[in-house]
Amino acid sequence: MTRLTQTTIVVIGAAMAVVVQADNGNPHGGRCSDATLDGLYVFGASGFSIVSGVAQPRAVVEFIRFNGDGTLSNPAVTISINGAIFRGGGPGQAGTYSIASNCTGSLAFGPPGPTFDLYVAPSGSQVHMMFTGGPVPVLGVVPGVLQGIAERVSH
Repeated sequence: MTRLTQTTIVVIGAAMAVVVQADNGNPHGGRCSDATLDGLYVFGASGFSIVSGVAQPRAVVEFIRFNGDGTLSNPAVTISINGAIFRGGGPGQAGTYSIASNCTGSLAFGPPGPTFDLYVAPSGSQVHMMFTGGPVPVLGVVPGVLQGIAERVSH
């Protein structure tokens, strides 16, 4: 190969790498941080609470506002536990979150409140959330399983 051909191949390869990195939709160059989550999200989840050794179905739908700086608020939430409906959220309902560069993280409502592990899309458009412990509103500290997806609906 001629020197010009080698140089052209290197330049094209570098340009393709930049396009691929830009194409993932993440303004932070493919890496996540607290700033990746910014805006209002709707979180829908289902699972089970274990009460006196008996699994009881539970479901949650809520708004979560991620502020892009590791803080969040919870404007509204509806929880169904074994068919009983509870509503909450609003001013003063807050929490914190932390996102690593590999797009994994954690979230804590309260304190004290439930905690979650997070798996974030590099674009910040979706967050997969898995309950990991802590007190659940209206139940207190009850073991259980809850997982769902939060989707950004506005910035």
